[in-house]
Amino acid sequence: MLLKEALASVSAVVLASGSPRRKELLGLVLPEEYGFEVQTSDFAEDLPKDTDAADYALRTATAKGESVVKARNAPDELVISADTVVVRKDKILEKPRDDDHARDMLSKLSGKTHKVITGVALFHKGRSCGFHACTKVTFSKLPAAAIDDYVATGDPLDKAGGYGIQGRAGCFVEGIDGCYHNVVGLPVNRLARELQMFLADQW
Repeated sequence: MLLKEALASVSAVVLASGSPRRKELLGLVLPEEYGFEVQTSDFAEDLPKDTDAADYALRTATAKGESVVKARNAPDELVISADTVVVRKDKILEKPRDDDHARDMLSKLSGKTHKVITGVALFHKGRSCGFHACTKVTFSKLPAAAIDDYVATGDPLDKAGGYGIQGRAGCFVEGIDGCYHNVVGLPVNRLARELQMFLADQW
């Protein structure tokens, strides 16, 4: 079954995220003529971080989606939620608190390989499913001046791990192993396949 056919049972698609990057990526997954709404979740994203990173990302994504599903109370809608974390030595790095925190994060990622994990949750007609995707990212060794210049742009403050691969920080990346789009915020290939199975009740 094609995704376009699977979406026939859906009254509307709702992205439970205010991220402009996820909005752009979801537009790549859905058929061109199929629009979607955006509604941010009121979930506090305060789950304990001393746990498995993939489990943390998936539980956070699920909680975000559940919040939006409850607020909208429209079972025929398809709600898609996600949460992305950067992981270095099993420690979860989310968005930096301030510039100094961003510098510290980037210094720890410099010259090393880290993981980017996105948890995704899907909701439709009282059913739900979830999955996660992992991409390994390797940074070149970064001079302190390069980190300072990047932090001065303000770009790190709204991004997990303190960087956005699709922007200026792309030049820090020596290589990736896995889905590039997953690092941006949504694993588009995996999402398209999971949506088809979920809406066909094959998940």
